[in-house]
Amino acid sequence: MPSESTAVPETLLGPVELAAIAHGGHCVARVDGRVIFVRHGIPDEQVTIRVIDDSKPRFWWGEVAEVVAASDDRVAPPCPVAGRCGGCDFQHVALPRQLELKAQVVAEQLRRLAGIDWTVIVESVPGDNEGLGWRTRMRYLVRDGRVGLRAWRSDAPVELPVGGCPIAHPAGPDDLARWARDDGELQVVVASDQTTVLGVDGEPVQGTAIVRQQVGSRWFRVRADGFWQVHPGAARALTEAVLTGLEPKVGEQALDLYCGVGLFAGALVDAGCQTVGVEASRTAIDLARLNVPEARFHAARLERAWDRLPRRTDLVVLDPPRAGAGAAVVRRVACMDARAIAYVACDPAALARDLATFAERGYALTALRAFDLFPMTHHVECVAILKRG
Repeated sequence: MPSESTAVPETLLGPVELAAIAHGGHCVARVDGRVIFVRHGIPDEQVTIRVIDDSKPRFWWGEVAEVVAASDDRVAPPCPVAGRCGGCDFQHVALPRQLELKAQVVAEQLRRLAGIDWTVIVESVPGDNEGLGWRTRMRYLVRDGRVGLRAWRSDAPVELPVGGCPIAHPAGPDDLARWARDDGELQVVVASDQTTVLGVDGEPVQGTAIVRQQVGSRWFRVRADGFWQVHPGAARALTEAVLTGLEPKVGEQALDLYCGVGLFAGALVDAGCQTVGVEASRTAIDLARLNVPEARFHAARLERAWDRLPRRTDLVVLDPPRAGAGAAVVRRVACMDARAIAYVACDPAALARDLATFAERGYALTALRAFDLFPMTHHVECVAILKRG
């Protein structure tokens, strides 16, 4: 990604025809043999490019300065600060085309990094309003008594639109300025049971530090500043996809790796599995034990937890951070000879790299579902099911 500190005199190139969408949401352009990754474009458009980072010898970064010939899928962004705020990079694209672009990225990463040809369909998830009003966890920048948003890959402030951020969940507070006395960051968390606001010191100024999220009949306690999926429909969609793919049987043994506060562990227990979860965050594990008392949990980094886990298991759920599980973890999981593995991924490149390692150990991709849990952005969430080939 481009450097935050790179500053170049304005350089305009083009008109140039934009090629395919790339991982990260940029379109690819080629000028005089050099690759330029371009923000805010749509494939096949003719645009003028403003260069924003020319520090790399092999490729540059740019953004659309002017649209010369627009795609039929180009729309007016619903937010007046789209393009300046770093939160949304697809607001200029009609929602159906957003899904297509994300599917193309996932398919391209699978093909390029794992050698897998797969037709990908990205599914919309209930809980947003035509791509807006879904983000239940928001971070706002406070500067000089004003509440705003962050510019792309920067701490530079961008003014908050009148009426608030369009992708923020509508249950958030209308007047954040009353808590903007000191510079820093405000966090707003819309949970199933309440709305919490964390002040610039990280302490609640509204609501409580522990919130509750409901998924089906089970309630999950989670820290307001901890990890939980930000789309209202995400937890249900992902647990249903995992259970459908794994087809758990009563009495089977299951591992939930990178388990957080126990979302998938709870689903596996409810399906009748004997479940063990592992998570590096002790705070998350303490909550997981309250959320899913029927399961066993270990608070440890995964590489330090293997000796406490069974050598073999029937099912595995992997939900690693954006960087992926990595080859070492994948190889250890493959040695457990699980009947089925569910891999939940927020980065298609990391997913593809790990699927390639699983393939080396005899596991093949048998099902894949992709979900639009981050409308108006390039991000996409996948659930991959693997079984012995």
